[in-house]
Amino acid sequence: MREDGKYRVLVVDDEASVLLTYRLILEQQGYDVVACGTAREAITAIDEQQSFDVVLCDYSLEEQHTGFEVISAARKRSPEMPAALLTGYATKDTADEASSRGIGIMFKPIEIDEFLATTSSMVRRKNESNQKGGEKGNPAPQTGNQG
Repeated sequence: MREDGKYRVLVVDDEASVLLTYRLILEQQGYDVVACGTAREAITAIDEQQSFDVVLCDYSLEEQHTGFEVISAARKRSPEMPAALLTGYATKDTADEASSRGIGIMFKPIEIDEFLATTSSMVRRKNESNQKGGEKGNPAPQTGNQG
């Protein structure tokens, strides 16, 4: 969480229009969003940013890169980082791997309400675990009915 109380979300998708949509939806809900179109961009952002509260990442990225690489990079800095893969075509193996790593999956096309509820839930869980660890935090942004 930033000093101003906003939660920072890293969103990664190689489709520019989808990435823009995710960013606008989250910003409208009060999140600080860093949007990246490639795994390389995202990993650079992870290396340069103080921290993220949640990572939302497309599974299939440029040049055979995957969302698992981005999430692994984020978890090197913060092992308990809440994360979800956003995908239109996950195999059972991909879903099993995500589950074994504690990574959620949202299947495209993603309903806005599901997207916001899942993001808010991940932020709340991280915030609750931080509070148990002695850090203070604010509640997650509310997810009104955006339809």
